[in-house]
Amino acid sequence: MAIPKLPDDAVLYRQTAIFTEATIPAGLLSDHRTKEGTWGMIRVLEGKLAYRIKDSRRPYTEFVLTPKTIPATIEPTITHEIEPCGPVRFLVEFYLRGGISP
Repeated sequence: MAIPKLPDDAVLYRQTAIFTEATIPAGLLSDHRTKEGTWGMIRVLEGKLAYRIKDSRRPYTEFVLTPKTIPATIEPTITHEIEPCGPVRFLVEFYLRGGISP
């Protein structure tokens, strides 16, 4: 399975601080999901990060993200988790379609 594509009309409305392997919020390391209508984008700045899609509506898929790979798009409500693969720096951006307020 390929990483899903962000919709063409998606508008950035928020991004996280830059996380490292030591500062990743615990909730991101286990199954979690975005709200209905909210898309995410994981951008790895340094190192490697495993991104796993674990939703029953999609095939189980794992990607290893690096600064050289395309960012990982997170579909709304799709269960996923991340895991650092050693030292890493990354951030998560959040998007809505057509600029609709969250």
